[in-house]
Amino acid sequence: MEHERQLAREVALAAEAAARAERAAAEKAAREAAELAQLEAALKAEEEEREAALKAAQKAERDVRYAARKAAKKERRRGY
Repeated sequence: MEHERQLAREVALAAEAAARAERAAAEKAAREAAELAQLEAALKAEEEEREAALKAAQKAERDVRYAARKAAKKERRRGY
């Protein structure tokens, strides 16, 4: 009888240890997932910032070309 109680205590302790290990693994996985999500968000933000800068530069180039065409047209009209 005492032997059975001892075995039951050992089984309960082993189950508690397994549960703690499982919780620790789940917490670690959750932390890693959160860190990964944060890194992905930062990378996405950087990419969006680069795209916005590129679009702004392209718009500025278009604006310069438009202004140059407009000035050339005005100059041609003056010459006629």
